[in-house]
Amino acid sequence: MRKWLVIAIVGLLVILSACGNSSENAGGGDSGKDSKSGGTTLESLKEEGKVKLGVANEKPYGYKTSDGEVTGVAPEITKAVFKELGIDVVEGEVTEFGSLIPALQAERFDVVTAGMDIRPERCAQAAFGDVEIRYGEGMAVQKGNPKNLHSYEDIAKNPNVKVSIMAGANQHGFLKELGVKDNQIETADSISSNIAAVSSGRVDATVMTEATLREAVVSADQSKVEEAKPFTQPEIGGESVMSYGAAVFRKEDNELREAYNAELKKLIDSGKILEILEEFGFGEDNLPDDVTTEDRCAQ
Repeated sequence: MRKWLVIAIVGLLVILSACGNSSENAGGGDSGKDSKSGGTTLESLKEEGKVKLGVANEKPYGYKTSDGEVTGVAPEITKAVFKELGIDVVEGEVTEFGSLIPALQAERFDVVTAGMDIRPERCAQAAFGDVEIRYGEGMAVQKGNPKNLHSYEDIAKNPNVKVSIMAGANQHGFLKELGVKDNQIETADSISSNIAAVSSGRVDATVMTEATLREAVVSADQSKVEEAKPFTQPEIGGESVMSYGAAVFRKEDNELREAYNAELKKLIDSGKILEILEEFGFGEDNLPDDVTTEDRCAQ
């Protein structure tokens, strides 16, 4: 009798354990289960009333003001979206551009937004929201432009030209595809460091997005550095390069991303997103067009 009682108790424990594992696995689906509250990430953020936002220090896309506020065109779009979702507190933190997605994956941030271009290699690591902004490229050179540089192709044509770029940025891929050699390229972790490399004469040029470059040149010693004018947008595979920026989420946070996209569409349809773009020096040409996130991820 005692033997059968022991067997029955062991069997009951096995059943209870299996039920517990089944419940845990079900919670790890596409909704983005939050281990602390038991709800989804979206539910958790609404309950807490705040979201942790990661940005890169790159004007005008995202940066920290002198009084410590995180702002820029991308954070302000994100703030407007989350306000419509009932989340008024957005705690922004500035980090290096190349660290944004790893920090998101490590749950240091709930979302990152820096006008980050939607690229297939990035889509493999995280989930982009819908397109918020599109933008082109720009280049800064030494005063007087002694190497006569007016395009990325000009850098490729002259093996003696040195160029500095932001670590982890699109420009590395653009330059490589156009034939620029590894020994021509330096990287730096900040816009100011890239501009300083040109000003000091260590490199001949730095390349970055157009709006960022103009902000950087205005703040630089203009007796040593200037914007390359005229500038021809790079062409790769016969097509002009245009970047498409969006907010970035963890892959499991589908509910959060879909809710964000729904409010973003309202912001675009109402014209309010254009007001935010114009506040930071952008215009109608920077509004999203027919290119989708799916299009960019599939390239």
